[in-house]
Amino acid sequence: MAVDLEGRPLFSAVTALTCLGFLLIGYDNGLMGGLVNSTAFTNTFGAPSPTITGLIVAIYEVGCFLGSCATSVFGENLGRKKSIAAGVLIMIVGALLQTTAYSRAHMIVARVVSGAGMGFINSTVPVFQAEFSPKATRGLYVCMQLSTLNFGIFLAYWVDYGFTTHITASMAWRIPCILQCIFLIPMLVILMIVPESPRWLASHGRSEESLSVLTRLHSQTMSMTHIENMHNDILRTVAYEESLGAGKWSDLLHNDSIQSQRRFMIACAIQAFQQLGGINALIYYSNTLFSKSLGFSDHMSALMSGFLQTWFFVASFIPWFLIDRIGRRPLLLSMISVMSAVMVVQTGLIYNVQHKTTIATSCGAGAAAMLFIFEGAFTIGFQATVWVYPSEILPLRLRQRGSSVSTACNWIMNYMIVQITPIAINNIGYRTYIIFAALNACWIPIIYFFFPETKGLELEDIDRLFAKGDDARGALAPTEDGEGSVKGGILDHVEEKSQV
Repeated sequence: MAVDLEGRPLFSAVTALTCLGFLLIGYDNGLMGGLVNSTAFTNTFGAPSPTITGLIVAIYEVGCFLGSCATSVFGENLGRKKSIAAGVLIMIVGALLQTTAYSRAHMIVARVVSGAGMGFINSTVPVFQAEFSPKATRGLYVCMQLSTLNFGIFLAYWVDYGFTTHITASMAWRIPCILQCIFLIPMLVILMIVPESPRWLASHGRSEESLSVLTRLHSQTMSMTHIENMHNDILRTVAYEESLGAGKWSDLLHNDSIQSQRRFMIACAIQAFQQLGGINALIYYSNTLFSKSLGFSDHMSALMSGFLQTWFFVASFIPWFLIDRIGRRPLLLSMISVMSAVMVVQTGLIYNVQHKTTIATSCGAGAAAMLFIFEGAFTIGFQATVWVYPSEILPLRLRQRGSSVSTACNWIMNYMIVQITPIAINNIGYRTYIIFAALNACWIPIIYFFFPETKGLELEDIDRLFAKGDDARGALAPTEDGEGSVKGGILDHVEEKSQV
């Protein structure tokens, strides 16, 4: 499609694409949890046991894990656009398979297919957004994505609630499943009109196309000299990483002069920490928590779950005003501390509720409030940073591969939490919450000592942040001359080497 968007319209199109991708993450995360216990669903699939119900819900995460792993293998060669397009097409197939399911096996396969498509999308859209975003507001645009993710969870819950409480035929769950396509088809259209990431183009020997995309993106706000300097910084980073051999699988575990291994471990750690903190135990099983832990009626539990997801969406607007002002580290450290403290308090409150003490009723109200505080702290701290940080922290030539593996860590930890949460609540009750309190407390010193601040830095500046030794820092020094040329740096070295 011959549409040459420039400036703000181009950046808006990229942001719309990535926001739709995150909206799908939220919608699919919240979709099945609200359907599996409905009359229409249980009638269609023959009243599946809790084990099969849990499998239908959680197997989606396995599909996402497999899709993320596939993206880590093929994504860098495919490019950002083609990786997203592949995920969209796979998800359309998955949505159709879910909508037409009449057997448990059919639904399980459909969930895996849908998850695999999401793995492609989820691994790539944060990278695509980060590689287009200006350094000063990169966090803001990722916060926009998390708001659409939370809106997806909010939307899925209320769509499920509306259909399952008013319709008993199978359309009650089939329509919510096919509604995924409302978001998928516009993504295909947008993919036709946005260019490939300029940083991916530069790293694959297409420097002229890279400069062309940067010019289209920034010509209305920057001088050509500034754009050329930015382009030369990207090329210098690409050349230096090539000189190190960065880009191979082995480089993810090799601590070279730009600390690729450490950066990869940070990216995986922050994704795993997010899930092990307990957030999806609340999102997937909020109904269960309200009914079994707090003793609410089924109807009140459903309403409270809806209000909780609505608050989750509303709270996601708070970090819009914070992430690029106070930075990633302060948000992470302060809000994870709150999350840990809330889980400690929650343990005591749930103990009183489950043991029916004289203050059980007031403790139940307090425990419900703690869930709202926990979700608010999570979205301001963890969620605001977890999708931007890996894309920022990883080297360019390892960005897609590392981002995909870190996303796979997220999904497999998600699967584990979704599987063990109902078992834990049934077997150890209030003690479940102290586990999450302890885990969140563990993350605080790790983040404090090992996670650097990335606020306000160009992606190429991150290599300089991690560079070991004066030689590495000198080779990655930014262009300073007025003509935007690259002199005396790694580019000259590589050109000389190529002539030998």
